Amino acid sequence: MIDIHTHILPNIDDGARSIEETFNLIKEAKNAGFEAIVLTSHYKEGFYETDAKEREVWVSAIYENLKAKNIDIKIYLGNEIYMSDNIIKLLEEEKASTINDTSYVLFELPQDEEPENLYDKIYEMKQCKIVPILAHPERYKFVQKEPDLIYELIENGVLIQADYGSIIGEYGEKAQIIVEKMIQSNMVHMLGTNAHRQNTIYSKIPQILSELNEIVGEEKLKELTTTNPKLVLGNKRIEIKEPHKIDLILTEKLKMLKGEPIIKIVKDFLQK
Repeated sequence: MIDIHTHILPNIDDGARSIEETFNLIKEAKNAGFEAIVLTSHYKEGFYETDAKEREVWVSAIYENLKAKNIDIKIYLGNEIYMSDNIIKLLEEEKASTINDTSYVLFELPQDEEPENLYDKIYEMKQCKIVPILAHPERYKFVQKEPDLIYELIENGVLIQADYGSIIGEYGEKAQIIVEKMIQSNMVHMLGTNAHRQNTIYSKIPQILSELNEIVGEEKLKELTTTNPKLVLGNKRIEIKEPHKIDLILTEKLKMLKGEPIIKIVKDFLQK
């Protein structure tokens, strides 16, 4: 498996707080079954602005240390870039990074509302031969209100990365319900842990994989955890399966969901 989304570099963003925690997280990832990790520190103008060169130094030093300790796991440089009008400029000036110096870029959106110029920025990235990967849309409140926004984004050339934790409700019931339906509807192309702290998500990976296997089966599970992330790292094209719009009944139930027993009704619906 390849972990396409992590915050493991030390003292770069809100992730690992020390080099010791970095190595502990890497060991946890290996024990969970990951053979490679993409180090996608946040890049957000005015908040997290460690440039690519400094992060490359960290990646190189960590990799050499891993080799010296005979820890067989690969690490790659990337970013989770907060959507910005300057996203192309940030990449051109080597402030922010694509994933492993490929055409693939992991980006995130505001939590509460869709940016007004979102589709313009997606168009601009595509014109610059960039393949945009949207991080964990199941967690965005505006997506939870209108899940079919994901369908529209995919139709506009965006790939989707969902968080492993969403599968088991780590980010709330709405995210859990939506991500299951997204996976069933060919609206997720890869998974990432979004790991920030040790002793959190990696210990839950076996449980999550078991649940995912029940939802989509072994072949699809491999596609989400290994095949597609490996294509990203190799700058290869991902074959996109036709997505299906999320049922309107589910959308209405999500609007009603406020923590009441309606959650059972929605989960029952997902099993149909």
